[in-house]
Amino acid sequence: MSDFDTVTVSDIPERAKILDVREDYEWVAGHAAGALHIPLDQLPARLEELDPDEDLYVICRTGGRSFRAAQWLSGQGYSALNVAGGMDQWLETGMPLVSDNGLKPVIL
Repeated sequence: MSDFDTVTVSDIPERAKILDVREDYEWVAGHAAGALHIPLDQLPARLEELDPDEDLYVICRTGGRSFRAAQWLSGQGYSALNVAGGMDQWLETGMPLVSDNGLKPVIL
């Protein structure tokens, strides 16, 4: 049993704070516009970049890393929601993507 919620991409509110915990190369290839990028392994060292009073919609590629991140963040007193299906579901749902490499955004 978890102490945080899991939501679908469709459940993410329009101006929600999305936390992408994928690796740098995944982020550069394609991500949600306006998302915050903190790779999973950097999360403990960069925790001060997050607002504990703000709902965080945590996303990765398929939902595994975001599950672990949401679980850990919840244990630290943050309001974290795991996005089921991750960026794969984001793409399937037709949500907009941007890239940082000048190429057409893709999900790796």
